[in-house]
Amino acid sequence: MKDNGPPKAAWGIYMYKVLLVDDENLLLDSLEIILSINNIEVIGKANDGNAAIKILDDRNEDCDIALVDLNMKGMGGIELIREIKVNYPKIKILVLTTFYDDKNITEAIVGGADGYLLKDSGKTVILGAINQLMGGITVLDQKVMGRITSLMNHNLGADLNDSTHNNFCDFSGGMTKREKEICSLMAEGLTNRQIADRLYISEGTVKNYISNIYDKTGIHDRVKLIVELKK
Repeated sequence: MKDNGPPKAAWGIYMYKVLLVDDENLLLDSLEIILSINNIEVIGKANDGNAAIKILDDRNEDCDIALVDLNMKGMGGIELIREIKVNYPKIKILVLTTFYDDKNITEAIVGGADGYLLKDSGKTVILGAINQLMGGITVLDQKVMGRITSLMNHNLGADLNDSTHNNFCDFSGGMTKREKEICSLMAEGLTNRQIADRLYISEGTVKNYISNIYDKTGIHDRVKLIVELKK
């Protein structure tokens, strides 16, 4: 199926308003061109978090999504993500960076990032990610998802009685044995159908277990749950 990008309004204009935050002006200008020719409005460009917050204040929160780099002078991306989620919770945040180390991934997602892409993703992927995020879907670069899966396999693969898994035990203390099994399989990147096949239960039963896990942890996003279990 051909990807036609974000949905258009009836009169042919995209409805998304985007804030760009990066300390590389060339990248900012390039992104502005790419988004503009795809009828996505760029409401402002900022070189650090402080400048980004000022733009949002001046626009009275008139923004749908912020594309945020992580490594910037002044207020960096991680702090900016937290500030936006506290003061402008309706704004979606897409991290666009060159860094995909464990620390940055974990802090960005736990801090509230809705998506995480690398700068070499290409314009088609970035445009698609904006569309997905606005539709409520978390977007992760394959390399980033690989890091998250690796972290979870490391933390959940050994016996849960091992002292290195105390954080997981504390977090999952209210879970049943089956719920912990499902957490481990989610961390491997298995879909609900694959989990059902692995455990010889129905897909509907898996969905019910995951719903219970969400309620017990207070986290209602699959990726953010995996990252939190890793801590």
